[in-house]
Amino acid sequence: MHISVIGTGYVGLVTGACFAEFGLSVTCMDTDAQRIGKLEKGEVPFFEPGLTELVHKGIKENHLTFTSNLPKAVEDALVIFIAVGTPPRADGSADLSYVEEVGRGIAQHMKSYKVIATKSTVPVGTGERIRQVIKAHQTTPCRFDMVSNPEFLREGSAIEDFLRPNRVVIGADSDQAVAIMKDLYRPLYLIETPFVITDIASAEMIKYASNAFLATKISFINEIANLCEKVGADVQVVAKGMGLDRRIGPKFLHAGPGFGGSCFPKDLAALVQIGQESGERMEIAAKAAEVNDRQRRRMVEKIHAALGGLKGKTIGLLGLSFKPNTNDLRESPALAIAEGLIEKGAAIRAYDPEGLEEATKLLPGLQACKDAYDAAQGTDALVLMTEWNQFRNLDFVHIKQLARQPIFVDLRNVYEPDRIATLGFHYISVGRPPRGPNPAAS
Repeated sequence: MHISVIGTGYVGLVTGACFAEFGLSVTCMDTDAQRIGKLEKGEVPFFEPGLTELVHKGIKENHLTFTSNLPKAVEDALVIFIAVGTPPRADGSADLSYVEEVGRGIAQHMKSYKVIATKSTVPVGTGERIRQVIKAHQTTPCRFDMVSNPEFLREGSAIEDFLRPNRVVIGADSDQAVAIMKDLYRPLYLIETPFVITDIASAEMIKYASNAFLATKISFINEIANLCEKVGADVQVVAKGMGLDRRIGPKFLHAGPGFGGSCFPKDLAALVQIGQESGERMEIAAKAAEVNDRQRRRMVEKIHAALGGLKGKTIGLLGLSFKPNTNDLRESPALAIAEGLIEKGAAIRAYDPEGLEEATKLLPGLQACKDAYDAAQGTDALVLMTEWNQFRNLDFVHIKQLARQPIFVDLRNVYEPDRIATLGFHYISVGRPPRGPNPAAS
């Protein structure tokens, strides 16, 4: 079977490469000819572990091709996946202009039956909206089916999530379309992947509801962490005690500086907007976003309090991407916190394994460093922002020699407080009491 994926961003490229790994013939199409030229050479434009190797394999085995020719992508495929961006508008609603543009392009070039599946995260009702767009712009009237097939890919582990997913959601109103989609995912039957077959509107809602719930768990544990600091409790122990309840589970109960990335903030805003348009207030989703914004500001205040002020201080930052194993800086808590520190007069030395170059473009005030120890040089405090593996076993004896003051702020609760305090540091984390004397206070 031949499929096409329109859009070679994060979702589109991972989708295309993984379907090629399933043995399907895949064409990835994008209007950016320069991007396509690089992809044809196997050059992946962003960092995702294992993706470059998978793209090379797909190209070598002739299962994966790239084009900027939309008519060719439409003509060759039985199934066409729409995987273009749906950026937020000023009011938080999803901008569907790219999705609609693809719909018009497909309509103008299709000459036979197609299954058109949305991978992009789109508001409820988009499937029907695109159906009407295609009907209105067909030059050769022919039958087609719409499908909602939302993605649940975590940056940093996207390939694993695609090849071994928790579930596959297929929203359709045609038995033929469902059969074709299930055939695409046939390899997953061998590992007994659950399939959710439903209507298009419910499939579209599943994606938003899932992300909103996960974001809410993060905001909830961050509120609990802030309370723990006031009453002398340890949020790590509290989260473990909560997570052992199977009704709650341990995932997404890690206190920190808040969530970021391309999905949670955008999808929360879109869900709130969908509710407003439908006359239903999404109060929990709105509050989750509000708590998340406040958490970032609290982290700036935490560092400010530890140093007794920020003006003229030098702070080292470890990690800038919104999570490990990606160079994605979109809505990154680390960048927001860095900006807040700079605004209050601090000088910032920073290191990130993958996102450093782009971060310095977004925040010119950052001084790029070659590694974690370079970032610690001459600092009044060293702050762990993103829990990359290489930051999990730092040489604190060496860091103490490099830093102006031995203050370590662990915003990801990676280290044991007493151990770092024993090494002579004032240790500050999230939702746990500080440890060790504070040299800034004296």
